[in-house]
Amino acid sequence: MTKARNRWPRPRDGENPTGAPDGNGINGISPTGLDECLRACAVHSGKLVAGLDRRRNELAETLRQLLVTQAMAVEPAPAPAASGATALIRRAAKAPAGAADALGGELLDALLAVGSKALECDYDDELRLALLISDTVLTGRRNSRAGWRLRARTLEAIGDEAATVEAYERYLALTDDDGFGVAPRIAGMREGGRRQHELLRLLERQCPGAAAYTAGHPTDIWAEGLALHARGSREQAEPRLIGALLAMERGGSPVQDIQAAVSQYLELRVAANGGEAAELRELITLYAEQRRNRMRGPVADPTFGGVDWITLGEFRNQIAGKSICLIANSQRVGRGTLGAEIDAYDLVVRFNSYKIDAVATGSRTDIHATIHKHGFNWDRPVMTRLVFGGVSGDWKHSLRNRLVPGAQKYLGDESLRWPLRNIGRVGTEVWSSIPTSGFNMLWLLDFLDVSPTLDLIGFDFYESGAYRLQEAMRMPITSVHEYTSEKAWVMERAQSVSDMRISLR
Repeated sequence: MTKARNRWPRPRDGENPTGAPDGNGINGISPTGLDECLRACAVHSGKLVAGLDRRRNELAETLRQLLVTQAMAVEPAPAPAASGATALIRRAAKAPAGAADALGGELLDALLAVGSKALECDYDDELRLALLISDTVLTGRRNSRAGWRLRARTLEAIGDEAATVEAYERYLALTDDDGFGVAPRIAGMREGGRRQHELLRLLERQCPGAAAYTAGHPTDIWAEGLALHARGSREQAEPRLIGALLAMERGGSPVQDIQAAVSQYLELRVAANGGEAAELRELITLYAEQRRNRMRGPVADPTFGGVDWITLGEFRNQIAGKSICLIANSQRVGRGTLGAEIDAYDLVVRFNSYKIDAVATGSRTDIHATIHKHGFNWDRPVMTRLVFGGVSGDWKHSLRNRLVPGAQKYLGDESLRWPLRNIGRVGTEVWSSIPTSGFNMLWLLDFLDVSPTLDLIGFDFYESGAYRLQEAMRMPITSVHEYTSEKAWVMERAQSVSDMRISLR
């Protein structure tokens, strides 16, 4: 139809336009048994072959791990060798009904991991699989936060915005900590939808004749309009093109398709005007606003609530001469009793989704260092917040979307965005893995070298497991970081080491 990507085939009569569940069950969920889902996963695993698509290769491995987990749950046995992958697929596909009817913790985590990897692939078959998994999880666990979030993300990728908002709202109702920035995303989709509605109503008023072309299938009407436009028959093409857009809206076409069609229509109008866009200013403004809001949400406070930005030099002055401790998000800290000692330092640094237990962790947080991709603890009041990110545009997007006005006095500017790479000029040829938030912060403090005491509390590089906010506990310890290298770097510079404390000064 246009340069848009249709998600998957939709009935031409407009019924069930997204191909998503047809409304059976609660909130559009299609009740799906675990056995049915596992067989579908087994079949999908059999279709995937090793190739150049990294995302599908990762999905294949995650599916294999799921099948191993399911096989062990049904019939405990030694894990099969790599050559037994085909046997696992057959075993899962032929498992008797009810053989794995309990959605236990390990199986739930494995299913959600498959759903997430399938969603990353962004192909129609994989989106179907992700939606099936969310149906299965929510059939078995109606109040699964992870299940609702997976469902919302999948529906968003499909383009069913109304169902996406509904699923995200169910997720928010089940959590006290919006660490993934869902609330601004909902606000952005709603505001974007309003702007899109205004744009289409404006087109409808400008071209009353378009109403005659809203009853047919939009793909056919659009093709007729493009053909007429190509032949120079603009007066005949205009009502068909706008009629197709209105038909898409009324038929519930995916948001991505409507956006792409509107974009192409505006390009045709600008080209027909010899490149002049002045008369289209209102249309283009509405189009830009609905795209911006859907991408990052409405910006309520463009000044970030009066926050003071600090540069690298200003941050150096802020920490100079002060004792500093960095608190790991590890079980070693959570099981400890160093809270009073931690609070005795001049500055306490915590990371990402840190959890506070005064006896074990101390109660103060002066500096919060976090990756831009997650929004955990951004609402906790701190003196300074340093947000790390490798891509400037994504980093700025997250600041606009996640920063809570008044929750920090100082905010690190672009000079503090990605310390190891941008300040240290340490490239991937020297340090190939993505540095963690903790390592970026530690490297920065070591580089500035203005603190008489620089202690790491509970840093065992996740050997004892993670200790963080409950909402973040289901997030895996990511494999994109190379903790062995970070540990080696720390130990090379350590002045003293105990069970709980590593001192670099």
